[in-house]
Parts: sequence; C-alpha cells; structure tokens
Amino acid sequence: MGGTQDGPADRGGAGGVGAVNSGPAGGLLDVLGLGAVVVDAEGLIVLWSPQAEGLFGYRAEEALGRSAVGLMVAEEHRDEVLALFAQVMGSGDLWAGEFPVRVKDGSSRLLEFRNVRLTDARGDHFALGLFTEQTALRRVERDLALSVRLVEQSPIGLAVLDTGLRYVGVNAALERLHGVPADRLVGRRLGEVWPSSVIDETVERNMRGVLATGAPLLDRRIVVRPPGAPPGAEDRAWSVSLYRLDDVGGRVLGVAISVIDVTDRYRATREADRARDRLTLVADASVRIGTTLDLEQTARELAGVAVPELADVAAVDVLDAVLEGRPARLEDDGPAVIRALAVAAAYPTVAVEAADRPGEPAHYGADRLVTRCVRSARPVLVAEVDADALTRIARDDKAVALLAEAGVHSYLAVPLIARGEVLGALDLKRARNELPFTEDDVVLASELAARAAVCIDNARLYRQMRETALTLQRSLLPEPPRGLAGLQVASRYQPAGAGSEVGGDWFDVIPLEGRRTALVVGDVMGSGINAATTMGRLRTATQTLARLALEPAELLRHLDEITSGLDPSLATCVYAVYDPAAGRACVATAGHPPPVLIRAGERPRLLDLPVGPPLGVGGVPFDSACVPLGPGDRLVLYTDGLVETRDQDIDTRLEALLTLLADEGDASLETTCDRLLRELRHPANHDDVALLLARVEP
Repeated sequence: MGGTQDGPADRGGAGGVGAVNSGPAGGLLDVLGLGAVVVDAEGLIVLWSPQAEGLFGYRAEEALGRSAVGLMVAEEHRDEVLALFAQVMGSGDLWAGEFPVRVKDGSSRLLEFRNVRLTDARGDHFALGLFTEQTALRRVERDLALSVRLVEQSPIGLAVLDTGLRYVGVNAALERLHGVPADRLVGRRLGEVWPSSVIDETVERNMRGVLATGAPLLDRRIVVRPPGAPPGAEDRAWSVSLYRLDDVGGRVLGVAISVIDVTDRYRATREADRARDRLTLVADASVRIGTTLDLEQTARELAGVAVPELADVAAVDVLDAVLEGRPARLEDDGPAVIRALAVAAAYPTVAVEAADRPGEPAHYGADRLVTRCVRSARPVLVAEVDADALTRIARDDKAVALLAEAGVHSYLAVPLIARGEVLGALDLKRARNELPFTEDDVVLASELAARAAVCIDNARLYRQMRETALTLQRSLLPEPPRGLAGLQVASRYQPAGAGSEVGGDWFDVIPLEGRRTALVVGDVMGSGINAATTMGRLRTATQTLARLALEPAELLRHLDEITSGLDPSLATCVYAVYDPAAGRACVATAGHPPPVLIRAGERPRLLDLPVGPPLGVGGVPFDSACVPLGPGDRLVLYTDGLVETRDQDIDTRLEALLTLLADEGDASLETTCDRLLRELRHPANHDDVALLLARVEP
C-alpha cells in the first residue's frame, strides 16, 4: 500500500502545473471551492487536496491510504459507488452527477462530482474525483446563466475591453449601435474601430483612469456618428458608463462599457432648450425693443436683439414710401426703394460692408429677395445659399464677393407688418453659425418682427406727428424785426429731443407806437400739435393786444381770459415793454421764470418782479414792475426748458445761468445765445427752449 501511495503522489508532484501564470487566488475554482481526490485501482486514496479537507473534514494524513468508499460513502450507497467506480476504471468514460457523501462528523452532504480515469506513464490507472458543494455550484450556474441572458438580451449595449483597451466581447445591442459585427470588433483597439475625432486621447485617458483607480465614470453624454453608419446618417446621442472589472481576488481584468442610445431624449431636450431660448429671446425683445420713440434707435434695438442668438448679421430695412408717409404699393414686377435703418453683426465681418448704408435709400430690383419679401408680405428662406442666391441677396457684384468672403451660407428675410401694412423687412444672414435657418427660425424671426414692427410704426407715426408739429411751431415763430428803436435783439428756438413731442414755447418782438418795443416769451403747458396751435393763437392775441398800448399787467389779464378757453388751457408768459424815451422797461410775468438783467460793472441778476399765476388760472390780478435800462444793459428772457432738469433743483440751475452770463463780458448776443444752449441744455432734453436776448444801444 505504501508503494502504491508514493508512486502516484510522486508522479503528481513531478507532473504539477508549476508556477506558470501563477497569481493570487480568487478565480472561479476558488469561488466554487473545488476539491480533488485521486484513488488508485484498488480504491485507495493516494492524493487529497486542501479543498477536500474543507469539504469532508479529514486532514490529508487521515485520508491518504484509506479506502475512498469506506471513508466518503455511507453504507447504503457503497454498492452503487463501487459499481460506478468499476465503470469509470473499466471504460474510461466520464461520470458526472450529484451524490450524497459522509463527512467526518457523521453528517451527510450533497456534492456535485466529476469522475474521470487517469493513466500514468507506466499504464497504471487512477480515478480523479473533482467535487464541490452543490449549493455553491448551482449559485454560480444560476448567476452565470442570468449574466449571459442579461448580456445577450439587454437593450443596453455592453462591451468588455481588456487592459490594452481591445474589445474582448460585445453583445448584440452594441453590435446594432456600432453598426459593426462582433467579429470585426473583438481583438481590435478602440482607435482602430472609431475615427480619431470621436475616440480621442481624452476618452482613452478616461478609460485608463478607470482601470487605474477603479472609480466608475457614469452617464457621460456623447454625440457620435457610429463607425458603421451610412454616409449622411444623423449623429446619435449616447449615455456611456465605464466600470473596471476585477476578479474575486482583486486582479484587474479590463473595463466594461455600457452604452444607452438616448438620441430621442437628447433631441427632445435640445428642442426644449431651443424653445426656452426662443421664449427668452422674445421676452428679451419685449424689453429691449421700443424703449424710445426714436425710429433709428428702435431699428437698432431690433437688429441688436437678432444677433447673435438668431443670426450673425441682421439688417432692418424700411420702405422709403412708408418713411415719407405715402402708401407703399409695389408692382408685381417692379422695384422697391428701401432705406436701411440699422445693421448689426455678432462679430467684425466684411458682410457689414455688403449691407446698404443706414439712412441712405437703395433701389432693390424685382428679383431681390428682400423685394419679394415685402411685396408678398411673406418670409423668404434660403436654407443653403448658393452663388445664384447670393446675387439676389447682395446689391451688386462687389457685395456678392464680400458675402462670399464672409462665408454667408444661409439667409432669411421676414416682413415687418404693423396694422396690416408692410413697413419693410428684417434681413438675417448666417456665416460662422454653421446651422442653416429652419422653419423654427422663421417662426421666431416672424415673432420678433411682428413685435418690433408695431414699435417701428409707432416711432414712424410719432416722427411724422412731431415733424408736423415742429413745422407748425416754426411757421408761427417770427423773424426778429430789424431797425428797432434803441434795441438789438437775438433769439433762438430749440425743440425737444427726438424722443419727446414738440412743445408750445414761443417768443416775439413787437414794434409799438412811440418807438417802444414789446418783448414776449411764453410756454404753453403740454406738447404736440395742440400745444403748437394754442401757442399760435396766444401769439396772435398778444400781438393784437400789444398794439392797443395796454400796460403789461393789463395785457396779461386779457391773455388769461383768452387762455382759459383754449386746449391746453394753461400757459406761462413774460411780457416786457421797452421805452427808449423813458429809459426803462416795464415787465409783468404769469407763472414764468424771471428775466435776467445784465449791467456793466455788476453781476447779472434775476429781476425781482411781482409773482403772477399762469395764464388760464383766472381770477388772480397781475402786477407790473419797471426797471431802468441804460446803454449797454441787456435783458435775457427764456423758457423753463433752458434751466429745468430732472437731476438738479431750479435754484442751482438759475445760479449756473447767472454764472455763464457773468463770463460773457462784451460777447455778441448771438454768441451768448449759442453758448447758453450749448452749456445749459442737453440734446435729449424733454422740453423746448425759447430764448430772447435784447441789448440797449447808445
């Protein structure tokens, strides 16, 4: 028996697997706890593994040399086992199955067996028994079956890459996502399958980071064109996660990749983002467009809103007839005269040079796309601009070359329509923005144009009304008469800024009998045509009453009665009569700022006059005061638009007026008028200014 034991044992040691590919425990055999026993032809145990000791409880020295059947099998199963042993040793066939065995403590345990006959170099036969606990084996089988089915049937693309980032295995879902069969993937590196523009150094660096740290990267969104996609196919959006694979012993096997196609969700999210951006742009336009009633400013605001969110270059064109207040009727095959009001670009580009110069009229042929847009009152979209389209966008060959140089590749024009009338068009171009204009952009641009068109039309109508009122206002103001007795006069009228309506300020110089001269400055409260009309009526009434030789206070009393029946029904006025024979001026005011007296050798001062109510209040008397005037003395009459501001009190402004006049010295009246307007009045002032200066001559 001893020799029988030693022979196989020695041969087993000499024929061991050695240390090739040795490593830490943790493989599948370790998970199973696979035990091994070798039995000679006589049924005696000659080899006993440590795992066998764990399963049966017998140490090697307790098992070796003993009968395997007597040690491991219960009495009632011995005949069956002996028959199986004889079958394996006789035929050499493999026997596999589960069998109850007896362990050292006397209990029974169900094990899974694999029995096979072994033959050594001398032709002696042995039986090798491999066994594991059935529970562990069934768990592994179940887990393996589940894993295989999950991988094969999962809609999620799965791949395993080794530590060299070569494909080891892929499932059917990943084959479909890649568009490449598995046999063309397995064994190849990522960079050999994917274009370098997709799988770049960053992707490989991330994978190597997962391999090195074991920390997974989850739900990384990428937009790709699969390597097997046909030409012209759309990009796909994938959610990619990376995991390191370790065996139970901690050895790194590679990296697993899971890929979920989220293209629909990605597109829906992108569309939602675009919709949100469009709403934001429309809301922004509501705030930024139409902040003033200035026509050019409104056009600039529209162009500024359109770039860069909607276009790289935007222009606002308005029909010249509309600007002039004429009906805009375009013949079917006729040209259009259009005036560009604003041009804006998202960045410096020669495309701006190709646009029509703002403020100058341009003749657009019938074939021009802008002409077609305003004639049809419908958007014109050229998603992909070619050479022919450029000739119908640009004004001439030079502009065509500039647009081509700028890279303009997509064009959109939408009409500006307000109150049923086509005013012009919003002209949009894309160059750096690689996306062509779409129908969604048409809807957005049309929404912006509709909102802006109302603001542009309001500014246009306001400009027409303002110009009408200003024309009326100027026509009612006098030219200072020449040859006045003992007086030299200068005057100015400056209307309110472009964003405000014309007011009712006026001045007048009226020659009277006895070589006297009446000086008048007034201000009708309100603005627009009504104020200008009331001003004209009050000026006419003042001229008529002045020729009746009424005292200033009496004249204001009559004007007060007249004003109460007008609309607007309030006005302020200062009325002075200079008498060269008496060497004085008698002055009365009705709610008006007091004139300034400038006398040589003295600081300018405001005249101390009785305070009267504004014209139109009624029932309150007026008083006059007389001021001596000698040669060289000057009077300055003005309306409140010269001195009133929103950020300074009136006393501060009046002091600034006196200081400026003190610095004038012997300057001419014309020079003084210009300086007062230049230094005291802001160009955007919301009020008119009437200014009248008089100097007593020797």
